[in-house]
Amino acid sequence: MEHSKVSPSESQGKEDMSQNHPPDKETNLETPSSPRHRKVVARWDPAEAQRPIIDEAPVFYPSLEEFEDTLTYIEKIRPLAESFGICRIIPPSTWTPTCRLKEKCIWENTKFPTRIQNVDLLQNRGPMKKPKSRKRKRRRNSRMGSSRRRTGTGSGSESVSSPENEEKFGFNSGSDFTLEEFEKYARYFRDSYFEKKDSVGDTKWTPSVEEIEGEYWRIVEQPTDEVEVYYGADLESGVLGSGFPKGIETLTGSGDMDQYITSGWNLNNLPRLPGSVLSFEHCDISGVLVPWLYVGMCFSSFCWHVEDHHLYSLNYHHFGEPKVWYGIPGSHATALEKVMRKHLPELFKEQPDLLHGLVTQFSPSLLKEEGVPVYRVVQNAGEYVLTFPRAYHAGFNCGFNCAEAVNVAPVDWLSHGQNAVELYSKETRKTSLSHDKLLLGAAREGIKSLRELSTPGKENRKNLRWKSFCGKNGTLTNAIQARVRMEEERISALENEFSFMKMEKDFDSNCERECFSCFYDLHLAASGCKCSPDEYACLKHADKLCSCEGNDRFVLVRYDIDELRSLVRALEGETDDLNIWASKMGIEPIQDQTETQNGKSSFGSSTVTPNADSVIGEEKKVKEDPFDLNVDLQMDDIAETVAKEEEVSTSYGVPMTNFGATVEPINLGYLVFGKLWCNKHAIFPKGFKSRVKFLNVIDPTRISSYISEVVDAGLLGPLFKVTMEESPWESFSNVSAQNCWEMVLQRVNEQQHRLSSPPLDSIDGSEMFGFRSPSIIQAIEALDPNHRLGGGRKIRSGRHVH
Repeated sequence: MEHSKVSPSESQGKEDMSQNHPPDKETNLETPSSPRHRKVVARWDPAEAQRPIIDEAPVFYPSLEEFEDTLTYIEKIRPLAESFGICRIIPPSTWTPTCRLKEKCIWENTKFPTRIQNVDLLQNRGPMKKPKSRKRKRRRNSRMGSSRRRTGTGSGSESVSSPENEEKFGFNSGSDFTLEEFEKYARYFRDSYFEKKDSVGDTKWTPSVEEIEGEYWRIVEQPTDEVEVYYGADLESGVLGSGFPKGIETLTGSGDMDQYITSGWNLNNLPRLPGSVLSFEHCDISGVLVPWLYVGMCFSSFCWHVEDHHLYSLNYHHFGEPKVWYGIPGSHATALEKVMRKHLPELFKEQPDLLHGLVTQFSPSLLKEEGVPVYRVVQNAGEYVLTFPRAYHAGFNCGFNCAEAVNVAPVDWLSHGQNAVELYSKETRKTSLSHDKLLLGAAREGIKSLRELSTPGKENRKNLRWKSFCGKNGTLTNAIQARVRMEEERISALENEFSFMKMEKDFDSNCERECFSCFYDLHLAASGCKCSPDEYACLKHADKLCSCEGNDRFVLVRYDIDELRSLVRALEGETDDLNIWASKMGIEPIQDQTETQNGKSSFGSSTVTPNADSVIGEEKKVKEDPFDLNVDLQMDDIAETVAKEEEVSTSYGVPMTNFGATVEPINLGYLVFGKLWCNKHAIFPKGFKSRVKFLNVIDPTRISSYISEVVDAGLLGPLFKVTMEESPWESFSNVSAQNCWEMVLQRVNEQQHRLSSPPLDSIDGSEMFGFRSPSIIQAIEALDPNHRLGGGRKIRSGRHVH
């Protein structure tokens, strides 16, 4: 989602504007030196263009059928698109919602506030507390306006009015505009800035996206002139409202109009769609659950940032000129922060949380040079841009346009959201959401769905979707289990010093409860003391609340550890635990299951089914022969055999030529018949997933679990992905299993070097995936009884040769 930050003095400015702004269209509170009153004299300099040369992010074209279910489609494209951090989605040609902002009463009469952005100060500026003269080589004398650069919180300030105004760079309040007025101003600015003169006189023309992009980065990277523009950013619903039709009261009975009112692609509906855990947040959080509008002009910018709580975001371009986006994968977020700190040390020294301010732009070319993968998207009217968890993104507008954006949280976001709240706690940063409320809300929905599906004939799209997140190793089950482990460790550290008691059900119903020290949300547990009845701490900071001893200090828990462990078993499908939690949550308990497979509850296993055709849209695909896909029931037996065959040869901090791997299979997946899906050594089933232990890439003195998986990259064939289970943002993707694990090894060796420990010599990627395990090979080969995959025959003749 786009964001731009209000400067510290801006809210007061908005108050004054709302009280004193007269109704006359041409009147505003800005001085004669403001952009609106000045002649545009800065000019395009094509000879100094700084257009970054970077790869394009993927573009997806959903079919009409795929477009019907928004979250299913996002889930479908995620395996490929997430490794880019950003992607573009072009709806079917029939998707043509009318934008209500073009209605005359809004277009001509409704005003919205703007901010003034100094484009030339987005990257190249000095600290605010220690103003320095800006030493520029001015190749031209022309500037926007006649005044020299002022030092203050942002453009438009007449002078430095107070010490507070010097603390942070920001965007000051600009004029109020109607959409009609803003379009005229934006057109005037771009025509003037890119004006061409010939022997006859001025010639009006339209610059290309590439020409605007080259000039934009020239201004940002090598500023020679002051360039100030307006941006109507983060406009809440009470200002212009949504561009999409909304509300059941507006349903007309006409299929053509009603499809846009009810669609999941209508951003008013997206956050709370079934399957989005934001549906368990009951407050309408502006910008997160309620869309924001963005009205842009040429060069108006949204600077590098990640979404609150590392949520997904979806942006729709209603009308106007293109938007240019840049994105990086979430797995490289730390790398981006490191590079920006390296190149902008003074700004970060003055303001350590600089990137939270959303007012700093940074060259994609520099990021690329420093090894950070950056991808580009050009979003046109009628198109969507999707950003993934913790994927930094930034960009600018090529002219007058209007877009709308909101957040969404598919179930796979839960692990990213957990990481976000732990990071916020370390940074002493307030949260916008109670992550534990969302987590428990999702758990309730999972248990409710498992109960419903115990009764024949109760299947529907919603409960089948939630069932797919449950079971052993289900996405939801794993998220709950990780949270329970975290809570168990924190509680065990306090058991001898604190008394434990049950938390009142409405402990945080009527007010937010957060840690006095780090602002951690206290929905699940809170520590307190009789000496401070109105203050609480999280379990990490319980000892910091006070110095009291004895029985005065206590810990309130919503559920004890035994209950939380039972919750995990319930989501795995254990009947007794399902009954217990159905009762706790006010859901009718299920009856004992009579249908079992291999002595297990039917909820404890899953049937692997092939996904739909590749999301890239291959025109021709070999039709697969039917074969028994119910392979997950063998997993426990295979894992037991693997454990007998191989021994873990890990040693902490000791160099190893090859890391002996015990690989636990999670899912065998299913076969795709094509030459890219096997080689002379192995077959690579789509959806294959395994777990293996290896040195932690952050702290190599520890051993951690990694998930290795094979996903579909469309025409590129299989994409191999390795993720550190406890830190899912540490993820590595490549088109080969060997390269994938070599990336992990490289990260480990970097940390080994930092610790002055000897590096590991090499690693066998196929072994780490499990493709050298005889038991796993045998199970995969059983999927191909007719030996249709050529690589399979070679595997049988030489699978024991390493």
